[in-house]
Amino acid sequence: MDVRYDGKVALVTGASKGIGKAVAAELVASGASVMLSSRKADALEAAAAEIGGDVAWFAANAGEPEAAASCVAATLERFGRIDVLVNNAATNPYAGPTIDIDVPRFDKTVQVNQRGPLVWSQQVWTRWMAEHGGVILNVASIGALSVEPTIGIYNGTKAALVHLTKQLGAELAPGVRVNAVLPGLVKTDMARALWERGEEAIAAHVPLRRLGEVDDIAKAAAFLCSDAASWITGTTLVVDGGMVL
Repeated sequence: MDVRYDGKVALVTGASKGIGKAVAAELVASGASVMLSSRKADALEAAAAEIGGDVAWFAANAGEPEAAASCVAATLERFGRIDVLVNNAATNPYAGPTIDIDVPRFDKTVQVNQRGPLVWSQQVWTRWMAEHGGVILNVASIGALSVEPTIGIYNGTKAALVHLTKQLGAELAPGVRVNAVLPGLVKTDMARALWERGEEAIAAHVPLRRLGEVDDIAKAAAFLCSDAASWITGTTLVVDGGMVL
């Protein structure tokens, strides 16, 4: 199957490192022009240089509606269209019992992980996709499907994102497809505390006997956003080596 994006433009949030950067690189390698977005300009500049190709970057906090509007406007000004939105940016400022979380960290987690994808989707819908169509991909987590004692609020926002995917998949059809990819434990900096000291032991309990790499998620994302998935919407693709089985 040849997944190509020639002549198409993608906007990827949280794209300076980890899964977002890998998704952006995969799309560029498949012919897309890509706008990278994240909070830190220096990290974005470095990521753009590493990825190469027809890439631009725009520093924006994914949890701020004004930043989303500015980034979408900049993408349209630079490339003239937005065919794909990848809502990848996320945060997890709290680890511990859910009952003990303070309001500021609860609000921040919801603002970035739950409200953020809706706001970015609203922006691309209003400014381009309502008229021209497109694809929205939400990067959720297998945490949306289970209970974890220390990251309950994070997982709750990802469960909400899964439902938002279904809701928008129904509401924005037939012109816009909306799907989600649910990574398992992937070896990223954000998840380092979960895997660094016990990778082999954790992998021993995964049916496919390894943890995820960012490219595992990037290739799944590239498929879901492509014309090869043109009859898929409102669904979730679990990419976890069998962890949730």
